[in-house]
Amino acid sequence: MIKILFGAFFVSWVGCFALILFKHAHQHLTTDHVGSGPQKMHHGATPRIGGVPIFVGLLLGMEILYFGEWHINSLPLIGAILPVWIAGITEDLTKKVSPFKRLIAAFVSALIGMWLLDAKLVRLGSPLLDHLLANYIVFNALLVMLGVGGITHAMNIIDGFNGLAGVVVVMILSALAYVSYQVNDIFLLGQCIALLGATIGFLFWNYPKGTIFAGDGGAYLWGFMVAEICVMLVYRNPSVSPMFPLLLVIYPVWETIFSIYRRKVIRGLPAGLPDAIHLHSLVYKRMVRHMIGSKKAEHMIRRNSLTAPYLWGLAAFSIIPAALYWSNTAMILFFMAVFILCYCTFYAMIVHFKIKRWMTVGDSKECAVEKERLTSEI
Repeated sequence: MIKILFGAFFVSWVGCFALILFKHAHQHLTTDHVGSGPQKMHHGATPRIGGVPIFVGLLLGMEILYFGEWHINSLPLIGAILPVWIAGITEDLTKKVSPFKRLIAAFVSALIGMWLLDAKLVRLGSPLLDHLLANYIVFNALLVMLGVGGITHAMNIIDGFNGLAGVVVVMILSALAYVSYQVNDIFLLGQCIALLGATIGFLFWNYPKGTIFAGDGGAYLWGFMVAEICVMLVYRNPSVSPMFPLLLVIYPVWETIFSIYRRKVIRGLPAGLPDAIHLHSLVYKRMVRHMIGSKKAEHMIRRNSLTAPYLWGLAAFSIIPAALYWSNTAMILFFMAVFILCYCTFYAMIVHFKIKRWMTVGDSKECAVEKERLTSEI
């Protein structure tokens, strides 16, 4: 496993370094420009194809696994990844692949995984639903598409600041690796370790300075792999609670659900309309007050890098309990309720400017202008 970790890390690290070093040769195709959308919170044109070295690092990790003792299913898993990863990379290069088309690609990948890997749902903890899953393959396929596609898309939504999605994925994969080890599922443990190494190699260049971004290719790769490992872990190991994966990924999933509710119900806007009032965006604007309003590169990079740790802490409120109570459905449901309550309370505190001074970074006086400007956005 150590070889898988360091092999994937090294390839991803070198790949990111090469893309950054030769940015001038491909920046007309691969850079993410400032001001290109309401969710852009960074400075300078930056390569957004970090999904390429992450994927290559993952491939090397799988190859090490493939030529070892536990190689079953490695190649089919790669085949399942390709549709959603290609859709994400194509969007990074062309900016012409809509969120709907990328979601369809995630559905296709989920169905391929169900076909090639037998990655399907067998139990949800409800007798009626379990009966439908066992006896109606179409119902099973629809739920697999919804679950895997939803998690894949949700991971892309939280990928807004340097290190945010990457470190959340590292925490999730660490929990999945721990549970895989506990149930002696060596194959899934190997997949977790391979993606962990590739992600850490990318994060070396992404956080804190943001010299390269994962892009849609990286975010969709992360989301799909996490979702697929979750499905297979529950399917292959009856001792794992069927609610364990939901608590593990509740942060990106709830962010997505809450965003749809906020846009569609509260504001009467299309659910897929991009905006800059996700929780992580509000943390950046209202809690990270370091040199607020400054457009200097070093100040913007510093503010960007100070944002993600708030969300890492929030995500830990679900990931740590999930790892501790992976076989206890009652405790998992309890901590899901606790997380949703914490998220909604935190969001309301930011919206209504009820944040305590000790929770912020920077000068509180710098927030006065932002308070007046941002109140109208909510």
